[in-house]
Amino acid sequence: MESQQKYTYFASDFHLGTPSYDESRKREEAIVAWMNAIQDSAEEVFFIGDIFDFWFEYKTVIPKGFIRLQAKIAEFVDRGIPVHFFKGNHDMWMFDYFQKELGIKLHANEYCFEKKGKSFYVAHGDGLGPGDYKYKFLKRVFRNPLCQWAFARIHPNLGLSIANYFSTSSRKSGMSKDMIYNGKEQEWLYHFAKTHQETHPVDFYLFGHRHLPLEIAVGKATYINTGEWLYAQTFARFDGETLKLLQWKDGQIETYDAKRPN
Repeated sequence: MESQQKYTYFASDFHLGTPSYDESRKREEAIVAWMNAIQDSAEEVFFIGDIFDFWFEYKTVIPKGFIRLQAKIAEFVDRGIPVHFFKGNHDMWMFDYFQKELGIKLHANEYCFEKKGKSFYVAHGDGLGPGDYKYKFLKRVFRNPLCQWAFARIHPNLGLSIANYFSTSSRKSGMSKDMIYNGKEQEWLYHFAKTHQETHPVDFYLFGHRHLPLEIAVGKATYINTGEWLYAQTFARFDGETLKLLQWKDGQIETYDAKRPN
């Protein structure tokens, strides 16, 4: 029997936990259904940040919910499929729970690797590229161990309520502009890739964070943004030679007609 084609999958920005319990649960079920569909063909899976709309690990407490996704990830790992998590701007306070309990590989920043003769640069994308100095400063503050220690002193009921409020406000304020494409010169992640390509060229750049599925040429390289799962339910798939954007729609994997500007 001919062996099945194996793929590497990339997805991001599930934002589980928002905007309501019912909608988040429905989205989680769609993600698990997608994982069921790819499990036999998956060679490796990358979740590129903002899997949760907010996440904080206390010493003995984690946010409740999302158990179906966690169980599915554990199943992938138990089957020998490597699963990578990247810290996003909404779930940067992951520490060691997922590594110990699920066996995932956790990345705080970018991760570069080669596969089948192709080179990859993968990161969530927050804080990269020109501008946005206010957020870059806040990111350094929020990732500071002292800041994390201080937040951990707040009772989880209060701390998670406060954090979820600001997380939701932040996402809503950026959602409308996130869905608008004004040309690649306005795309800060394109500019980051372009600058990076000058000194450390790779074949593929993969980012989340932007919430808009994109495929943009960066010289001989390609920048792909995996989009999000609140609306588009898009992801990327590498077959060993080519990388393409796809969509989980009505229980099936379909080709996604991404923006492909020159």
